[in-house]
Amino acid sequence: MYLVDTNIWLERLLDQGRSEDVGAFLAKTSSDRLFCTDFCYHSIGVILCRLHYSGLFLMFTHDLFYDGGVRLIHLGPGDMDAMVRAMEAYSLDFDDAYQYCAAQRNGLSLVSFDVDFDRTPEGRTEPDGNGMLKTV
Repeated sequence: MYLVDTNIWLERLLDQGRSEDVGAFLAKTSSDRLFCTDFCYHSIGVILCRLHYSGLFLMFTHDLFYDGGVRLIHLGPGDMDAMVRAMEAYSLDFDDAYQYCAAQRNGLSLVSFDVDFDRTPEGRTEPDGNGMLKTV
């Protein structure tokens, strides 16, 4: 079970350099094994709409949550103590700490290109180009 970070989704949506790696991972992984945080989802909305890709945002929404079965998770006020502790312990910014704590709270492996997660005990995984994940 995987928590997919914002940069993974955006890599594919914006057809960036590792888009094919992400596409292979998504093609080989059942969407019911994928999770997205509300923070990630809304961040993607802000970014895509700022770039005038609101149609792409709506397509992303339907592909993930209506057609794909990706599950949306969130942290509540009771999770903020752990989040702040993670920020301080691992020198994470707010959005990274949110993702990290959401993954921890739900027992998920974090899929990200963000090297900041390498400072955490659990680390991260990233798509390897063959549809698999590699631990970094």
